Amino acid sequence: MSEFNEYHDQEYNRQEEQHVEEKLNPSSPNRSKPSAMALWLSGITGGLTVAIIGFLLLFFGIIPKETDNENHQADQATTQNLIQTSTAGDDISTDVLSNVAEAVVGIANIQTADLWSESTSGSGSGVIYKVEEDRAYVVTNHHVVSGANELEVILTDGERVEAELLGSDELTDLAVLSIDAAHVDTVATFGSSRDLIVGETAIAIGNPLGTEFAGTVTKGIISGLDRTLDVDLNNDGIPDWTVDVIQTDAAINPGNSGGALINSAGEVIGINSMKIALGTVEGIGFAIPIDEALPIIEQLEAHGSIERPFMGISAIDFSNVPQQHIQQTLHLDPNEVNSGIVVAEVQEESAAKEAGLKIYDVITAINGEAIHNMMDLKQYLYRETAVGDTITISYYRDGVAQETSLTLRGE
Repeated sequence: MSEFNEYHDQEYNRQEEQHVEEKLNPSSPNRSKPSAMALWLSGITGGLTVAIIGFLLLFFGIIPKETDNENHQADQATTQNLIQTSTAGDDISTDVLSNVAEAVVGIANIQTADLWSESTSGSGSGVIYKVEEDRAYVVTNHHVVSGANELEVILTDGERVEAELLGSDELTDLAVLSIDAAHVDTVATFGSSRDLIVGETAIAIGNPLGTEFAGTVTKGIISGLDRTLDVDLNNDGIPDWTVDVIQTDAAINPGNSGGALINSAGEVIGINSMKIALGTVEGIGFAIPIDEALPIIEQLEAHGSIERPFMGISAIDFSNVPQQHIQQTLHLDPNEVNSGIVVAEVQEESAAKEAGLKIYDVITAINGEAIHNMMDLKQYLYRETAVGDTITISYYRDGVAQETSLTLRGE
């Protein structure tokens, strides 16, 4: 019982006691009639008492105010909207995460130099994505398996299983292995990278720094989409290719390469590939989008290599030609032609040879699409054409603009 109720009961008992006394003793001084002034003071006192008590009840929330209730409902609705916006799809169940983690394995790259040297071993990560008949298939990075004499898949329980390299592609940095399916209980599910949104959850799973930290899970967000990175494959300081990547701040460290980048549904949305490793940079890692990786994975699994359209030339960027040779050798006006590629070699019995291309021809466009350098040429051929397509090449020979048709062959 509250103090307020106890006080009320005591006041009630005192008044009842006075009433009984007046009945038993009619001559009691307490029986005198109240004056008008007394009645007026009593009314004022009662009104003040009610006002004070009412204020206290409202102040302490015992009696809710209608306006407060409306504001509370409005605040609650606003909070619900904020929650729906900020946390939708942000959680992943431990069961789902555990299942995906079971499908992420280690890759051991074993290299033996000669009889007198000890074997060396590098490590990375891979993702088991399919079981078919008696074989299980694992996707990883090309640079994880490059140069290996032997390959092993290291399962989540530490068991090492001999792996067969089915195919590897340097340009896309992807490779596919297979192992005996008897060792596999769980496979990962591929999602889609097409509808990703910057800010949504991204979780990286892999083996950073080797098997000691196998199955490491790091959580972050999708930091950027449609990123492109230049790749220098032959280490000559000139980019040979550009790769499309997903940027994430989920920690990706050496050994994570080839592991899974997953969404909050536990679906693989990317294959972890690289990070920017500078002392002044933190939290910038990259993954190959799964929608771009999937056709490469399927070709490597089925054919062991990627068939790309091939012209049959070697060339250099026009920007690398010394100024004096632009006019003396190529016979070009630098004000008219300032970009393109210069043919340095034409392979015998190639499509380029049959199309009539020669050394020193300056290719400036394919199918009307400007070609500024070798990067443009490769990207256009590999992304916009296919083996068997016929293309129109615009070029200059001895200062004269010309065109020829060429039917692409497989490389």
